[in-house]
Amino acid sequence: MSVVAFERTQETGIWSERELNTICAALQAALAPSSGREWETGITEKGDAQFYLLGALPDQACELCVSRIGGRYILEDGVGRLLFEHRNLDLVALHARAAVPSTSWLMVKAISLWCEISNAVYEKVELIAEGEELLVQIAPQLAAFA
Repeated sequence: MSVVAFERTQETGIWSERELNTICAALQAALAPSSGREWETGITEKGDAQFYLLGALPDQACELCVSRIGGRYILEDGVGRLLFEHRNLDLVALHARAAVPSTSWLMVKAISLWCEISNAVYEKVELIAEGEELLVQIAPQLAAFA
């Protein structure tokens, strides 16, 4: 048996306007100015087009990546795990929209910190209330010593 290596038709590493519009429209909510997210394009080492959804400053960590490789669109999360792939960019864009966390991690951390502080304050108030109740109970005995 002979193996024939087919040459891959090389598409340019540039996204078409229609492709970028499709991806950006799907990620419209994620790219809202209040989210702090941005997007950037690039190319793979083989010259394939890539689209990156970047998190807020200062880290701007990659949250999603869409690549166009040989006529297929590949959706990966920020650490390179495959989420979805298809020849139809509209389907990939829908999966990209669903994959974006709706609440920023900064907001999640802020809410978590607020809950911790609230719980700590509540515990202190409970201790103070218990202490005041104890003082009321022993006040007559303390007055006898005075």
